[in-house]
Amino acid sequence: MNLEQTLDARKAEFLRTAPAERVAAYQRGVDELAANGIAQRAVQAGETAPAFTLPDALGRPVRLADRLARGPVVLTFYRGGWCPYCNLQLRAYQQMLPDLARAGATLLAVSPETPDDTLSTAQKNELAFDVLSDAGGRVADAYRLNFELSEELHALYAAGGIDLPRRNGDGRWQLPIPATFVIGTDGKVARAWVDVEYRNRAEPAEIAAAVALLAR
Repeated sequence: MNLEQTLDARKAEFLRTAPAERVAAYQRGVDELAANGIAQRAVQAGETAPAFTLPDALGRPVRLADRLARGPVVLTFYRGGWCPYCNLQLRAYQQMLPDLARAGATLLAVSPETPDDTLSTAQKNELAFDVLSDAGGRVADAYRLNFELSEELHALYAAGGIDLPRRNGDGRWQLPIPATFVIGTDGKVARAWVDVEYRNRAEPAEIAAAVALLAR
């Protein structure tokens, strides 16, 4: 199965087993984000990618500019290691690393979680690419991806043991919408996938194809 099929299978299982009120609440959250236009306000293809330095899972600083000096960068924002869709995405992206390497590209994954939690995510999924901590959401803000969860979702997340203020280390109920950017060595965004539906993610084959075009 490709990533889309894998995510769809996970969504179908959730819809089959979750209480109807939980399903409806999550869908309301998606619909509210669609209505407020956050995806359209996010960084788009043709824009200059905001520069940043973030710590990796071991606390070492990673600069976007340094990675772009080596080749194109695939930059993906995910919600956190607690999110099953994010873990499926990260494992799928691990499989495309040889394609990216052939094009001289690197992959950076960013979440709002603290370095301790990003380390757990990297170890759990056996990831061989950098997983960066954007605690406080400064970089996600620069890419215009962050949103505040509704009070209804606060309660549902907390009931499910997902303590975002603790995991993200900033005391806020805030997340980025999932997004993936292919950035050329000139610092410009060549492709952007931004979706308020958290169960949708950019397909690895499409990302690899976009990177290959930059390498020609």
